[in-house]
Amino acid sequence: MDQKNNEFLVFGKTIEVFSLYYGIFLIVWGIVISFLSGSSSYTSYIPSFLGVIIFLFSYLSLKYTSKKKLFMHITATIGLITMLGGLDILRILSKGNLFSNLWADLSKSMMLITGGLFVYYCFSSFRFARKINPESK
Repeated sequence: MDQKNNEFLVFGKTIEVFSLYYGIFLIVWGIVISFLSGSSSYTSYIPSFLGVIIFLFSYLSLKYTSKKKLFMHITATIGLITMLGGLDILRILSKGNLFSNLWADLSKSMMLITGGLFVYYCFSSFRFARKINPESK
């Protein structure tokens, strides 16, 4: 995280651009995992569905800067849903069946970890924005 020229940066990218990349990552992950696992279930595409929404609202926040706050809050909410979806790995862990379905459990673990990091970066970005412009509540 870097704070340069009153912009919150994650790995040198603004949070909006970082969100675009995260959306693309989720889209590609869902497609690749579905292909590798040979899954015929639509649930293997859940990361892709969430990624499309994150990508869409990130793009809208860049295109319509007057609505950036709204679109990025929606993006962060979908990131939170991504993380919460990954929490299902804890249910599987409690039953002692961890990685009995390797690809599904790998996807859930990825969603939990990356979704949590994404929400953290979004929250940090929102806090940074409030600090530099306290009137924007």
